[in-house]
Amino acid sequence: MGDGKRTYVVLLGVPGAGKGTQARLLEEKLKLPQISTGDIFRYNLKNQTELGVLAKSYMDQGALVPDEVTIRMVEDRLAQPDCAAGAIMDGFPRNLVQAKAFDTMVAPYGGVRVAPLISLDDEEAVRRITGRRVCRTCGAVYHVDFNPSEVAGKCDLDGGELYQRDDDKPETVRHRLYVYYKQTAPLIGYYYAKSILVELDGAQPIESVYEQLVALVDKSS
Repeated sequence: MGDGKRTYVVLLGVPGAGKGTQARLLEEKLKLPQISTGDIFRYNLKNQTELGVLAKSYMDQGALVPDEVTIRMVEDRLAQPDCAAGAIMDGFPRNLVQAKAFDTMVAPYGGVRVAPLISLDDEEAVRRITGRRVCRTCGAVYHVDFNPSEVAGKCDLDGGELYQRDDDKPETVRHRLYVYYKQTAPLIGYYYAKSILVELDGAQPIESVYEQLVALVDKSS
């Protein structure tokens, strides 16, 4: 991977807090890749890599993919040339085992610089996710409160039907929150103990959160 310090940012927050949106904005500003486990899994499964085949063997049995497989996928991703200056982590680490492994990975390059926690009320998180609607034909995304279509239930672009994805339904979202508190919330204390946790109000406008995140990263550099 080369020598020298790198910038690793770990974004924390409940589902719906806006981590993905902020990671994409930071990627453009900082010229650092956004690394999400979802993207990594899709890449490995699609390209049938050794790790992808291994992960699929667990998924086909209805079992969770072990941490060690996920960790190896992330390690491979961080070895790619576009990660030479660091990365913005969105959805990884997801638990304490992964966090400790990630620390070992990035320790030679200065470790994690900052772990912003984008805080958001649980009910607001549920409202954000359950209000999402997607066009069946073109995939355009709307929100019943924040970005409604001109005609209810129809896409502005092609008139396609707007629907709610199964993983955006209330019972699924509440289960995702349960899993977050069970597995991922302990990372708040983990990074607090390392003095790199900084809490931001996720109810603010996207631009405000983004500006604060940029300032945090600059300060940590």
